[in-house]
Amino acid sequence: MRFNEKELVSLSRQPSERAAEMGMKGPKKGDVVKKRLVKLVVNFLFYFRTDEEEPIGALLLEQCRVERESSHVFSIAFLDEAEKRYIFECDTEDQCGQWIDSIIKASYEFMRKNLIFYRTEIHRLTGKDPLEQYGISDETRFQVSSGLQLMPKDTSSM
Repeated sequence: MRFNEKELVSLSRQPSERAAEMGMKGPKKGDVVKKRLVKLVVNFLFYFRTDEEEPIGALLLEQCRVERESSHVFSIAFLDEAEKRYIFECDTEDQCGQWIDSIIKASYEFMRKNLIFYRTEIHRLTGKDPLEQYGISDETRFQVSSGLQLMPKDTSSM
């Protein structure tokens, strides 16, 4: 996927949902854990050298899996390259859990599943499509189907 570098830098300067200094190890064999400032902005995870303002990299948090490796460590692997994992070391177990939760909820796919779930529930309870008033019809990609029952707890992969 291609991105405009200036737009990514601009996005990295926006207020973040979560930010912290933590250990980070890249996916290459021989990469070592380095202290990085990590920022979650929308569905991008930016990482910076701790003394610089521009990111040295960004991960688009789509089509990926987030897993807890140990009490203070989690990893991100992308579905098309599952053997390559980014490792993140947090200061506490609680911080690790918060990061995992935030990263899972940052993906477009997670938000889409929730929209479908809640739209279906509202339609089931009221008999009305809550998005019709906004001109979003049943022909759109967020269709309400009678058999669709997605649970928002299905968050292990995005």
